[in-house]
This record gives sequence, structure tokens and C-alpha cells, in this order.
Amino acid sequence: MGKIPDSYLPPKDMWPEYIVPEEFADTPVELNLADSLLDRHVREGRGENVAIKFMDRTISYAQLQRSVNRFGNALKSLGVEPQDRVGIRLVNSPEAIITIFAIEKIGAIPVPTSPLWSTGEITFVANNAEMKHFVVNAPLMGPVEAAKPAFRFATRIIVIGGSPDEVRAQGNLVFEELMEKGSPELEAAMLHAHDIGIILYTSGTTGMPKGCVHFVRPSLIKARMVNKYVYKLQPGDILGGAAPVSFAAGFGTFSLLPFEGGAGVSLIPRFSPPDMMELVKKHGITVLTGLPTGYRALMKHPPFKEYDLSSVRLYTSGGDALGAETLNAWKELTGKPIWEGLGGTEMLHLVTSNTMNEAPVANSIGKPLPGVQVRVMDGEGKDCGPNDVGSMLLKGPSGTLYWKPYEDGERLLRSQARGVQKGWNQMGDAVYEDETGNLFFVSREDEMIKSSGYRIGPAEVEWAISRHPRVADVGVVGVPDPEKGQVTKAVIVLKPGEKGSEALTEELKEFLKDHIAIYKLPRIVEYVGSLPRTPTGKLLRRKLKG
Repeated sequence: MGKIPDSYLPPKDMWPEYIVPEEFADTPVELNLADSLLDRHVREGRGENVAIKFMDRTISYAQLQRSVNRFGNALKSLGVEPQDRVGIRLVNSPEAIITIFAIEKIGAIPVPTSPLWSTGEITFVANNAEMKHFVVNAPLMGPVEAAKPAFRFATRIIVIGGSPDEVRAQGNLVFEELMEKGSPELEAAMLHAHDIGIILYTSGTTGMPKGCVHFVRPSLIKARMVNKYVYKLQPGDILGGAAPVSFAAGFGTFSLLPFEGGAGVSLIPRFSPPDMMELVKKHGITVLTGLPTGYRALMKHPPFKEYDLSSVRLYTSGGDALGAETLNAWKELTGKPIWEGLGGTEMLHLVTSNTMNEAPVANSIGKPLPGVQVRVMDGEGKDCGPNDVGSMLLKGPSGTLYWKPYEDGERLLRSQARGVQKGWNQMGDAVYEDETGNLFFVSREDEMIKSSGYRIGPAEVEWAISRHPRVADVGVVGVPDPEKGQVTKAVIVLKPGEKGSEALTEELKEFLKDHIAIYKLPRIVEYVGSLPRTPTGKLLRRKLKG
């Protein structure tokens, strides 16, 4: 088995404290994620249960296992060994799940990469992770092909789809041909609890992406915990949504959670309201998850009320503030609420959820999941009182652990020192806790607007502006100001037929005085045609500051 050099991880005295809840203490110390999430169900007689629904295809657990074994054997024949890193740049599809499980089954480490990354970011991550192979969908190959000359570790690229002749002509490998050659029988490579299971890279909001290491046992414990207390997936359930598996949130949601519970997953390669709504009925989706922007897009789809959503028992959300207005509107239309929570790449998945309440608390990210400890602390390191905004610190089964912290002038060693304080994970989220123990997200601390001594959460200002009848979309950021430190800038998309003007800006400011404090009013207003968002709809605020 390949050994990860000690210098590829921070010194142990900088690691977070990993907490294993007593109820999950039976999680094996020697394990394999693909064996625990896939093979286990076939062994226990659930081989014919639905594992994946995609378009008109239905794939059982036994069929998925055979495909995983074929690709796993193909990777082994190419020289991939346990703890080698294998990159993925894939749209949601059966091939994406097959690839992830095949990498895991041979003990290697999947490294998801964002379809939005530039050639420079792809080059950095391929070299930083020392990818041995890189599995890519043909339509996503452009930036990867451009990055190839700068790869420092002879990374072989495996292409899914496209013309086999063209793939071979570019010196790449054809996924389908490898699958044909692979044996359908494969024994899982057992790993130790603190062997690496996944490396998830952050989106690179400041500098190049940061690799977040997740060990195999904590990853399985986290999947068990989130499924038990939030999704409650079991055989017969179908989980649906659009978060890409090449993003951290989509990776955990669609390659860990449904399979932990023996459920099935409905995959959609690209989100659109009509396709998503049709899949709910076609695939019998019982749990639907998505960003708030996704839910708002669905409600704006004209024939929304004509779609049959009777199969859905649970709606969940995270990633951005849901807001009381969206929560109430969705419940009025469907009869069911949306249960909001908060997670993070460093923590692998959710750490809080409104499912800890009997009913969702508006504007709240809920309470900590059992097995997660939370503190809200002020700038002096003291615990905040009820309703006082502070920094959220966490302990749980997973935690902040950065890959290769000594490179690039020890950039990530400094991030590790900031991100873990005496064993507590400091996520950089500004929150407050009310008297009932519910947490309320205010802002990312690096997105908090600090103006003339006031602290302003951009989400609150965005919510207020979005209530104006002429506004279709909005993003709010803080920009430098020589007198106030920062001022609030609103970047607004108007509804069709509307035009931005000084008169409209004044109208907006008068409107906002009824909804937010005067010191929170935007000092700069810019009208644009669209806002920069990820494929799942998450706002990229860093791109609004220019």
C-alpha cells in the first residue's frame, strides 16, 4: 500500500479533535468505503434494489457493483495503487458514481474537481494532488487538454464519451474500452481508519484551491450520522437533486448518503426546472435537496402547480440562506417545509440542521447534529451570549485537515493554524444562537461587511432588496472605502422589461428603509444582466467586488 508522506499532512498537534459518537462506535476500524456503501447491500440481499435512476435507465445495486468492479480492475491494470490520487471532472451520471466507487474500492483516493475551474486551477490541483489518473467527461475536456503540458506527474487522462478515435489521437484512454476489459469480480482493498478516503478541494475564494483531507472511518461515520438525523434514507427511497458530484456538497450528498442507507439516487446532468420537476414523478423521488436559488427557480416555473410532487416526503437545503419568504412560499405551494442546514468542505457535510426541531425555524440553520459540538465565540475567545454574533467553532466526526500544508510558502500551514483552535474547527462562519439553541447564519466572516464600526451580513441586505417587485436577483458585497473602511455594494438583476436608473436606485433605498437599518443601505448600486453563480446556483460574491 502506498504510504502518504508525513509532510503531506499538518503536524498532529495541529489536527482537529475527532469525536466519535457512542452510537457509531461500531464503525469498523478496517474498512473500505465502496465495500461499506455498495458491496454490503449486495451481501445482505439487496442486490436487486434500485441504486441509480438516470434518464430512462435504472441500475440495481448488483449491476452497479459489477460495473464498479470492472472499472476498478481497469484502474489496477493501469498501475493505480492504494492511496494514489485519481481526479474526477464529471457531470452527474451513472459513470460518475461508478468511477467514484471504483477508485475507492481499490483503496485509491478520489479527488473531485469543479467543472468551473480554469486551466490554471486544474493544473494546480492535478499537480498538488499528484494525480495518477484523471477521469473526465468528453464535453469537459477543453481546459484539461490545455492543462496537460503543465502536468508534472505524467497524469493519464481517461475520457468518458466522445469519439474513441479522437480520444486516442490525443493520447488519452477510452473509458468504455477499459470497462470492456475489466473483470466483474474484485475484492475491496481494506484501509485503516486514518488512511485517506477523499480529498475535497475548496472553490479557491482566496488564492488557489485548498485540499481538505477526509479519512475513511470519519467519512463513513459522518455519512451515517447525517443520514440518520437529516435524510433518513432507506431502501425504497430515491434521493434527487442537482448538486454536481465534482463539488464537495454533491460528492457527499450523492455518492455517500443514499448508499449508506441502501437507497437509490436520481441523477440529473444539468439543472433545469422542467427537467427536475418531471424527474420527481418519473423517478419517484422521495427526498429532494437543493440550494435556495434552485427552489426559487422551481417556484417561478409557470406550470409548477401542475406537477405531481406527492412522492416527496422531505425537502432539504443548504449552501445559501433560505430565508423565511422562500420557506413559507414553498410550504404554501407544496404543503411541506424545506429543512435548512449548514455544512462545509472542511467538515465533509452537514453539521447543523433544522431537522433537529419539530418544525423548521425561519431563517435558522437549525441545531447541531448529535455528535457535533458547537460554540459561538467573540473576538476575545469568550463564549457569546444569546443572540450575540460571533464565530462558530465545531467538533465532530470530521474536521479541518489541509493537504500539503508546507508547499507554497507554507500557505496552508497558516490556514491550518487559523482553522483549528485547541482542537476546535473554526469554519469562518459568523453566527448567533438564540435562547432555544437554534443557530442563525449571518455571513461568512470574510464576507462580513465592516462599515464605520458596524458589522453587516450581506444575506440580510440581499433578502431585503429581493423583496422589491422590480428585482429578479441580487448579490451584496463590501468594497473598500477610505472613510468608512467598507461600504455596501448591491449588484442587481432586474426583471424583464425593467431598466436601471438613478431614480430606481433612490426608489430602492426608500423601499429598504422599511426593511433594514439605515446603516445597512447599499451606498453603491450596480445593474447587470446576470450574477456569477455555480452550476447549482450558489452566488460567487468574490466576483462582484470589481
